[in-house]
Amino acid sequence: MEDMSAVATTIFDQNYELHRKHLKLKGLQPKTIEAYSRAIRRVGDYFDHQIEDLTEVDLLNYFSDLSETHSWSSIKLDLYGLKFYHEHVLKKPWVAPGLVQPPRSQRLPDIVSIEEAERIFRATRVLSYRVFFFTLYSLGLRLGEGLRLTVADIDGARARVHIRDAKGNKDRLVPLPTATYRLLRGFWQRHRNPVLLFPNRRGGLPGAHAASTPLDRGGVQNALRAVVESCGLKKTFRPTAFGTAMPRT
Repeated sequence: MEDMSAVATTIFDQNYELHRKHLKLKGLQPKTIEAYSRAIRRVGDYFDHQIEDLTEVDLLNYFSDLSETHSWSSIKLDLYGLKFYHEHVLKKPWVAPGLVQPPRSQRLPDIVSIEEAERIFRATRVLSYRVFFFTLYSLGLRLGEGLRLTVADIDGARARVHIRDAKGNKDRLVPLPTATYRLLRGFWQRHRNPVLLFPNRRGGLPGAHAASTPLDRGGVQNALRAVVESCGLKKTFRPTAFGTAMPRT
């Protein structure tokens, strides 16, 4: 029995690595690769690493149990990860089409008014965070898009910004307001990092010039929560809530 378990684990480990290779070669985003990989690890643990011949009943039991402890977003990611595994690793058709159908719902994000945004900017004492929040709001960017901005992405002559690896792995161009350009140029003149527009703060201003990584995502989120709380605002704010552009100037 132990030998069979060891064999099953060996096969699982080999297929798991093959799964990772296929994910990378398909050009998926790192977060998607990790989510799909996590799905295989989770289902592997559930079935004692024997997932090569799962039936519809097996999957029914798995997803039913998963729904008791995880959100629909986690369930969907596990579903997509398993489908990818079946197609590219096992070379088998998906055995349970239509088994999992998450409820359709659309949550409207809290809208940040200009007045609320201005209060947040004024209350943000750390310069790098203040400039970052203003940039997200004025350009209508997601958190990750803002963190990935480089000096080369800012085209002052054409008044536009090149947003790379946006949703759907697509690039796009967005208008660059004059006020944002001036703020970004003044901010860059302070740190003068040759690549990053928002270098990390671990080395302070002296270390920002040589930093090789952007602002920490968690640090940005924590800073925003603290500022919102200090302003007494009741809405649930996230950096992505700044996706309503300010008037162009």
